[in-house]
Amino acid sequence: MIDINLIRNDPDLVRENIKKKFQDAKLPLVDEVIELDRQNRAAMQQADALRNRRKVTSKEIGGLMAKGLKDEAEAKKAEVAAIAEELAALEVKEEEYAAEIKRRMQVIPQIIDESVPIGRDDSENVEIERFGEPVVPDFEVPYHVDIMERLNGIDLDSARKTSGNGFYYLKGDIARLHSAILSYARDFMIDRGFTYYVPPFMIRSDVVTGVMSFAEMENMMYKIEGEDLYLIGTSEHSMIGKFIDTILEEADLPQTLTSYSPCFRKEVGAHGIEERGVYRIHQFEKQEMIVVCKPEESRMWYDRLWQNTVDFFRSLDIPVRTLECCSGDLADLKVKSCDVEAWSPRQKKYFEVGSCSNLGDAQARRLGIRVRGEKGKYLAHTLNNTVVAPPRMLIAFLENNLRADGTIAIPAPLRMYMGGKEQIG
Repeated sequence: MIDINLIRNDPDLVRENIKKKFQDAKLPLVDEVIELDRQNRAAMQQADALRNRRKVTSKEIGGLMAKGLKDEAEAKKAEVAAIAEELAALEVKEEEYAAEIKRRMQVIPQIIDESVPIGRDDSENVEIERFGEPVVPDFEVPYHVDIMERLNGIDLDSARKTSGNGFYYLKGDIARLHSAILSYARDFMIDRGFTYYVPPFMIRSDVVTGVMSFAEMENMMYKIEGEDLYLIGTSEHSMIGKFIDTILEEADLPQTLTSYSPCFRKEVGAHGIEERGVYRIHQFEKQEMIVVCKPEESRMWYDRLWQNTVDFFRSLDIPVRTLECCSGDLADLKVKSCDVEAWSPRQKKYFEVGSCSNLGDAQARRLGIRVRGEKGKYLAHTLNNTVVAPPRMLIAFLENNLRADGTIAIPAPLRMYMGGKEQIG
């Protein structure tokens, strides 16, 4: 949610930002907010005048009573009662105006960083840099589920019976590899100075609406029936929610956190759930990184966060590239975002394995996350990034470590988490 002062003082900037995101249907919201804000402020001024008048009139009642002027005092009491009634009606109006303003403000997109490329959708995202040399082996690389099935590591048929499409059973060495990657990711981030968390896996609606846009919420979140609780789609949700209505001391920044959680997603949208595979699914696990920092440091942390993911994949000798998300591909709360994509020898192309986002003060404004510094209080900036999200990462791992004989090489960093094994097969 942007600062309403931007709409008051520079509405053309807000309109231009909406156009850059190809959301022209939202342009009328700017004028609607301006008019509602004008009416709200007028109501507030009128209410302040009434409160002052009530205060003065109430004092007059005491003076009249002291002089024995009971009839005049009763008239003043009636006047005070009328003021109170008028004031109550105005306060209701103020609440209604504030609610209508907030409803519109929550769907007006955050002002994007000037470095973001302009484009309609993810097809216009821009490659930034490649890390590692993509290799296509001289033997056929099977589909990832076929690799797992040959190693007796996955059972999709049973999962369909218990849960439907978009679920899976991992087993044996593939399940162990899944856990090993998460354990390595945890220790990788701890070694980089991040504090490890296991957060709540359900959050309340006020946290949900604080950390994400309505469109994301509708397409992603599962609600617990009969309760004000949602299953998290990523641990970022509960980790940022941890700071709701908090005043942080400037000396305690930055907060650098890394968190493990299962993630639950509807995956409503153009891509849909795979009939056979573990790329786009309803349930997975993830290691995340989260930063809460001063505004002037958020760009620096953004670059550090995506570099952490690149370094993690390169430590396992998986080629990756970074892709700058264009304006039309940015969620409404994001200022800037990039994807990390891993190389697929089977498809001979890269595919997304992580996403790094700078949300500026959008989440902090919605959740009331403030910082107390020498010059007063201000809103924090928040950022998040995926360290690793198996089983999607398993696709990249299995394809890039597959040998001609069907065995899977285990890189040195993972062996201690795999009981010393050097291969699966």
